[in-house]
Amino acid sequence: MIKKLLLVLIAAIAFNAHAQEGTASPYSFYGIGSLKFKGTVENRSMGGLSIFTDSIHVNLRNPASYVGPDLKVFNEESRPVKFAIGGSYNSTKLENDSGNDKSNTTTFDYFAISLPMGKFGMGFGLLPYTAVGYKLEATNEAGSRSNRYRGEGGVNKAFLGLGYKISESLSIGVDASYNFGNIQNSAIAFVYDDNGELVQYQSRENNRSDLSGINFNLGLSYKTMLNEKLQLTTGITYAPKSSLSSKNTRSFSTIVFNSTTDQEFVLNTIEADLDSQNLKTTDLDLPSRVSFGAGIGQPQKWFVGTEFTFQNSSKFSNPIFDISNAEFVNASTIAVGGFFIPEYDSFSKYWKRVVYRAGLHFENTGLEINNETINEFGISFGLGLPVGNLFSNANIGLEMGKRGTTNQNLVQENFINLQFSLSLNDRWFQKKKYD
Repeated sequence: MIKKLLLVLIAAIAFNAHAQEGTASPYSFYGIGSLKFKGTVENRSMGGLSIFTDSIHVNLRNPASYVGPDLKVFNEESRPVKFAIGGSYNSTKLENDSGNDKSNTTTFDYFAISLPMGKFGMGFGLLPYTAVGYKLEATNEAGSRSNRYRGEGGVNKAFLGLGYKISESLSIGVDASYNFGNIQNSAIAFVYDDNGELVQYQSRENNRSDLSGINFNLGLSYKTMLNEKLQLTTGITYAPKSSLSSKNTRSFSTIVFNSTTDQEFVLNTIEADLDSQNLKTTDLDLPSRVSFGAGIGQPQKWFVGTEFTFQNSSKFSNPIFDISNAEFVNASTIAVGGFFIPEYDSFSKYWKRVVYRAGLHFENTGLEINNETINEFGISFGLGLPVGNLFSNANIGLEMGKRGTTNQNLVQENFINLQFSLSLNDRWFQKKKYD
C-alpha cells in the first residue's frame, strides 16, 4: 500500500513540476478563464458522461459515487480505497481569416482519494478548475501592431466530499470546494508617430485579481436492475449559485518595446487607485449548474448513456472588466457515450479484460463574441488497461474536436487531447477473523 501511495504522490509532484500553462486558448481572455476540469479520463473518454459510477473508479463530478456496492472479492464486506491521478497533453491549431498558429500544453488534471466508511464514503483531492493563457495581437490598417493582450493564471479547486448510501440502489452526496488562484493580464495600445514608426515610450496596463471562495456540488445516483441482465443507471448533480471574492490591483507602466525581439522593458510603474472606484475588492458571481442523465447496460459488460448539463451563465459578472463586444449567455452541453468489456474476469487473455470507451459531446460554452456563439464539439475514445491487483487500471483517452468559429474574424481551435490517468485500488479496512 505504501508503494502505491508513494507512486501517486511522486506522479502528482512530477505533473506539477513540469506542467506549463493550462491553456493557450484566446477564449480564456473572458471571465475567469477556460473551464479546465471536465472529469476524469474515464469520464472524458465517454464524451464527458458523469452518470456512471462503480466501486473501483473515482467519479469527481458526482459525490454520490463515493459510496457503492461492496466487492465480492472482499466477501461483500467493504469497498476499496480508491486513488486517482490524471494529466493530459493538448495540441491545438488556432486559425482565423488572417492565418494560423499552433500551441502545445502539458497539464496536471486531478489528484483524488476516495475512502469507504460503511454506508458513508469520503472523497478529497485537488484539481485545476479554470485556466488562463493567451497572447493576442491586433493590427491596424497599415498592417502594424495596434494592440497586444497577454494573460496567465487560473483557479484551482481543493475539495472534500461525503456520500451516503440510502439503499442498495440509491446514494446521495455533497462536495464542498475551496476555490483559489489568481489571474494576471496586461494590455498595450501601441502609439506611432507621423511616419508610422513606434514612439520610444509605450504604456502598458497591468491587472491582477486574487480569487477565493467556496462552492458546493450536490449529487444523486440511482441504479436498478430492469431484468436479469439489464441495469438502469441515472444521475443528477446540482451546483447552486456561489461567488468568488476578488482582490484586485491595477497599475500602468511606461515601457520600451523592442519590435525585433518582442521584449518589453519596464521603466516605471504607477499604481491605480481602485479604492476610489470601489474596485479594490469585488465579488464574482458563479452561476448555478444542473446535470442529469440516464443509461442502460449489463454490469461489468457494457454501458451506454446520455447526459444533459445546463448552466445559468448569463448571470455571470465580473465588475473589474467591462468588455463591450462579448457577453455571457446560458450554457449547455449534451454528451453521449459508453464502454464495452469483452470479458472482465478472463485470466488467459489480457485484452478481453480491457475497457473500451467512446463518446461525443456538443457544448454551447455560454460565450458570445461579436454576436457569434462559441460552441465546442468533440469525439473521444479510451482504453482502461488492467494493472496490478484489485481491479487497478491505467487509463488512456484521446479527444478530438473544435471550438469557436472563424466568422467575424474570430478564432477556431482544432484540438487533440491525449489524456492519461492511474486509477489504483487497495484495501485498508479489513475485519479480523480468528479460528
